Amino acid sequence: EGALASTLGTTVYSPQGSALLAQSLAELLRSQAKEVVPPRYKLVCHVLLGQQGQQSLLVASQALWDPESDSFASATFSNASLFAVATVHGVYFE
Repeated sequence: EGALASTLGTTVYSPQGSALLAQSLAELLRSQAKEVVPPRYKLVCHVLLGQQGQQSLLVASQALWDPESDSFASATFSNASLFAVATVHGVYFE
């Protein structure tokens, strides 16, 4: 949540710049997660950016994994111009 808030704080939504922004956020989240996740985990980062408006959005995911060792973290952020949903999945790799 902190990474989203500090990066997107007062950012104004731009359709042309959103792809690059989402990619850089995913890389930032992956690098921060690598610092606290044991080395045998593979990380999958997914960032969704959109323009703030009168729309509704539901984000869901499904995966085949071991509930004993695999997990995920998700965070949301919004300001007057945009919203972001970020999810990081950690999958144990033997």
